[in-house]
Amino acid sequence: MYKLTWVLLAIAGQSAAQSVSGWVKDESHAPLAGATVENRTSGKTMTADHRGFFEFDKTDSAVFEFRFQGYKTEVKSLAKGVHAILLAPSAVLTEDVVVRATRVSELSPTAFVNVSKSEIAKQNFGQDLPILLNFTPSVVTTSDAGAGVGYTNMRIRGSDPSRTNATINGIPLNDAEEQGVFWVDIPDMASSSQSIQIQRGVGSSTNGAGAFGASVNLQTTTHADKPYGDLIASVGSFGTRRLTTGGGTGLLNRFAFDARLSKITSNGYIDRASSDLQSYYLSGGYYGEKTIIRALLFGGKEITYQSWYGVPQSRLENNAEAMNETAKAEEWNKIQTQNLLHSGRTFNAYTYPNQIDNYAQDHAQLHLSRQFSKSTQANLSLHSTRGLGYFEEYRYDDKFSKYGLGSVQAGNESVKASDLVRRRWLDNIFIGTTASVNHQFSQFKMILGGGWNRYAGDHYGQIIWAKIAPAPNDYNYYFNRGQKWDGNIYWKTTWEISNQLSAFTDFQYRRVTFAAGGTEDKVGSVAIDAKFNFFNPKAGLSYQLSEGSDIYLSFAAAHREPVRSDYFSTEGAAPSSERLMDWEGGYRTGFKNVTFKANAFYMRYQNQLAPIGKLNDVGNTVRVNVPKSYRAGLELEGSVRLSKKFAWQGNISLSDNRILDYTETLQDFGDDFSKNEEKKFYYRRSHLALSPAAVGASGFSFYPVPQVECAWLSKYVGKQYLDNTSNENRAIKPYWVNDLRFSWQAKPSFLKEFTIGLLVNNIFNEMYSSNGYTWGYFSGAKEERQNYFFPQAGRNFLAMMSFKF
Repeated sequence: MYKLTWVLLAIAGQSAAQSVSGWVKDESHAPLAGATVENRTSGKTMTADHRGFFEFDKTDSAVFEFRFQGYKTEVKSLAKGVHAILLAPSAVLTEDVVVRATRVSELSPTAFVNVSKSEIAKQNFGQDLPILLNFTPSVVTTSDAGAGVGYTNMRIRGSDPSRTNATINGIPLNDAEEQGVFWVDIPDMASSSQSIQIQRGVGSSTNGAGAFGASVNLQTTTHADKPYGDLIASVGSFGTRRLTTGGGTGLLNRFAFDARLSKITSNGYIDRASSDLQSYYLSGGYYGEKTIIRALLFGGKEITYQSWYGVPQSRLENNAEAMNETAKAEEWNKIQTQNLLHSGRTFNAYTYPNQIDNYAQDHAQLHLSRQFSKSTQANLSLHSTRGLGYFEEYRYDDKFSKYGLGSVQAGNESVKASDLVRRRWLDNIFIGTTASVNHQFSQFKMILGGGWNRYAGDHYGQIIWAKIAPAPNDYNYYFNRGQKWDGNIYWKTTWEISNQLSAFTDFQYRRVTFAAGGTEDKVGSVAIDAKFNFFNPKAGLSYQLSEGSDIYLSFAAAHREPVRSDYFSTEGAAPSSERLMDWEGGYRTGFKNVTFKANAFYMRYQNQLAPIGKLNDVGNTVRVNVPKSYRAGLELEGSVRLSKKFAWQGNISLSDNRILDYTETLQDFGDDFSKNEEKKFYYRRSHLALSPAAVGASGFSFYPVPQVECAWLSKYVGKQYLDNTSNENRAIKPYWVNDLRFSWQAKPSFLKEFTIGLLVNNIFNEMYSSNGYTWGYFSGAKEERQNYFFPQAGRNFLAMMSFKF
C-alpha cells in the first residue's frame, strides 16, 4: 500500500505539472476545507475541497489570492506545479475556537466526515437535518410523515438517536432524560450551520451523554466580514412550503450580528401527518484580537399531527382478513376499523382533528473565548434550554379507573367509561456550563475541560374534555418530576512523536445523578434515585505515510446510563448502565482528484440496552439489557474527479451486528384470555434489531457548464429485523432509492448570488419502508403477531430559489 501511494502521487504530480494546484493548510498542516482561491490574473475563483486541495487547469504562472475565515489572506505568484500554501491565523479570533474541544482533526485516529456549509446548502430544500445527512457513511434516515418534514431521525451504525451524542457549538443537545435528539424542535437549523462533523463510534464526545454509535457536532454560522442578506423559498409535493430569510451586519468595529427566520409547512405523505414549523436564530458578538464574546438565541415551535403509530403490515398487503385481525388485536372500535379497511398505504390510525404535538423550545448560549498567548487559549460557555408543550389525543371509551377516578352516575346508570380527550405535558429546563483550556507545547497539545449540567422536567397529564365528565376540567391524572445532574472533566492530549507518528489520549470522568418522583401514567407511583460514576478512556496512534496519506488505530471505552423510559418499562428487571469497548483502525489517502478511506471497527457491548421491537405509548423504543453483543464492520469511502465535468463520490458500510445470547419473553393469555403467563424463547447469535448489514450511498455529478450541476444520488439499505429474533417474517425489506438534484447558479450585477434548485426524490417510485416495530403475544398455542412499518413517499419533488444580497 505504501509503494502504491507513492506511485499514485507521482502520477498526480506529472499531471499537476500541466496546471497550478496544491493544498491550502494552516500552520499545523491541517487542511483548510472550503478555502477561497482566486486567480487574480484571470478573475476565476474556486473553493478548496475537503482536503484543502485546489487546481486551475491549463493555467500559466499567475497571481493567486488565498482566503479563509479566521486566517490572514495570502497573495502569491505561482508557476505551474504543486504548491503548499500555509495560512496564518488572523488578528481577530474566530468562532472555530469554541468547537475545538468536541471536534477531531484530519489526522485524528477517528472515523469522521465533515459536511461544509456549501454542501449543506446544496441539499437543503427545507427537509429536516437528518434527511440532509442521508448520504453520509453508515447513516439510515426515516421520517414518520414519510416526506422528510416533521419527526425524522437517523441511525448511525444501527444506533438510534438516543445513542448519538449531539452538540451545537459544544453544548449538549440530547434530551437529558430520554437522551434522544428531536430535530423537529429546532427546524431549519441547517440554514444556520457553518459545518457539521459526524464522528462514528465513540469518537471524541466530551459534553453531554456518551456516544454509543456516533457524535454529531454542529457549528453555527460564523460571522461574515461584510453585510449580507439571504432569501430562500421552496415549494414541493404534499403541500410543502418553506420560506427562510436572514442577514448579518458583517464585522463593524469588531462587532457582528446575524439573524434568521424560517417557516416550513407540509401536509405529509401519511394521511393527516401535517407539520407547521417555525424557527429563529439570533447571534451577536464582539471579536477582538484575543477575545470573543458571543451570545446566541435560537429555537422553534412545532405543531405536528401525530403519525408515530405506523402502518400495519396487513394494511400494506391489502389483506382484509388480516386487517380485521389487526383491529381485533388492537381492540379498535368500528370507526377505527373502518378507517383501517378503507385507507391505503398512507394509513394513519388517528382521525381526531387535533391529534397533535404542540411544543416550543428555546436555546440560549453565551460563549467567551480568550487567547492568553500564542500557545494558550480558553473557552467558557453558559447555556439554557427551555421547553414547554404537550401532545393531545382522543381516547375511545376509556375506563375512568385508569385515571384514578370512580364511576359517574348518569340517571339510573353507573357509567365507568367515556370518550375523552387528554393532553400529556412536558415542562422542562436544562442549564449548565462547559469550559476548556487549550495549550500547545512544541510537539504536544492538550485540552483540559469539563462541564456541569442540571435538568428539571415536569411530566403531567390532563383530561380536557369527556363525553361524560368524570372530573373537573383540566384534571391532572398523573404528575412526576424528573431531575438530572451531569458533570464531567476530561483531559485530551496529542503528542507528535515524530514528523510521521502522533499519539492521542483522552481521559474523561463523568458523574450522573437521576431522580424522579410522583405518579406516572400506567405505572403508578414513581421513586427513582440512581447514581452513576463513569471513567471513559480513549487512546490512539496515527502514522503519516506521505502527504495526504495516513493509517491509524484507536481504542475507546464508553459508558451510558439508562434513559427515563427504561425505568418505566415492564419488560424484565430494572435497567442497568451499559459499557462499550470500541476498537477502530483505518487508512486514508488523498491526492489531486482521488480520495479513499477505509475504516474497520469492532464495538463490544456489555449490558447493552437493546430495542426489543416494541414501542411504548408515547412512541419511544422499549429496551432491555442484553449481557453481551457486538457490532463489527468495514466502512469504505471514496471520491474521484474524473474530469472538469464529471465527479463521483460514495461510501459503503458492511457490518455484522449480533447479540450472543438473547431471551425473548412473550405473554400467554390462554385460549380464553383467563390467564397471564410468560413464555421464553432463547436465541444464539441473533441479529440486533434495526441494524442493516449493508448501507451504501453514491453521488454522481455532472457539470455541463461551471454554473450548472446535475447530481444522481443513490441510497441502499439492507434488510433490517424488527426485533432481535432474526425472524424473516419480522423484517424490513432492503431498498434502493435514487434521487436527482439540479442546480443553476448565477451572479448578476445586482445580487451576490442567485440559485435555482430542483430535487426529485425517489425517481423510480420505490415503495419502501425505512423503519418499523413489532409486538405479539400467545393465546394458548397460537402466537398473535402484529408488524408495523413506516412507509416513505414515492416519487416527489422540491424546488428552491435562493437570493444572496
